[in-house]
Order: sequence, then C-alpha cells, then structure tokens
Amino acid sequence: MKRKFIPVEDSFAQWKKDPKYAAAYDALEEEFAFASSLIKARTAADMTQAQVAEAMGTTQAVVARLESGRVRPSTRTLERFAKATHSRLRIIFEPQVRPARSRANTK
Repeated sequence: MKRKFIPVEDSFAQWKKDPKYAAAYDALEEEFAFASSLIKARTAADMTQAQVAEAMGTTQAVVARLESGRVRPSTRTLERFAKATHSRLRIIFEPQVRPARSRANTK
C-alpha cells in the first residue's frame, strides 16, 4: 500500500481556516519568533545543539528546551547562549499597535 503525503504547507493553509486554530496559532506568535531567533543564531554560528550546550556549560537537552520556545529563560541564560553562538543579545521594547480611536472617543 502506497502512502500519500500531504505537504505541510497545504495542511497549514487548511488549518488556518479554522478560527480557533488561527487564534491559538496567533497567540503563540511571540514564542515561535523567540524560538526561531535562537535557532537562527545557532545555525548562523554553524553549531549543533550539543556544541552550544558545551560552550554554555550545560546539556543538549537544555538547549533543545530553549529552542522549543516553551521555557522562559533568564537574561543570564540568554547572554550565555549569545556568547556561545558568537552573537549579540538585544532586548527591545516595541509599542503595541493600538486600534485607532474614533473622534467621538477623544473628546
């Protein structure tokens, strides 16, 4: 029996049509962005998780958890990760986009 594989992009497009899925996905956007930043720093340094872990003085499992986006590391841990990956840690605060106020509400 031959299996039919569906490209992940097709599945994702279908799932995003479900409002509950879309809301849950959007709620995790910051975690995905954070995890992606860590992975990009590691791959830009051409390092494995094990190599980063050794440079940080920790285990590969800890690096994997950091890259999963499911943990909230301390600034100190992020500094160690940055140093291990030969990158610079920058933390910025961006204003939230607020809906425009109507003129009736500003008086």
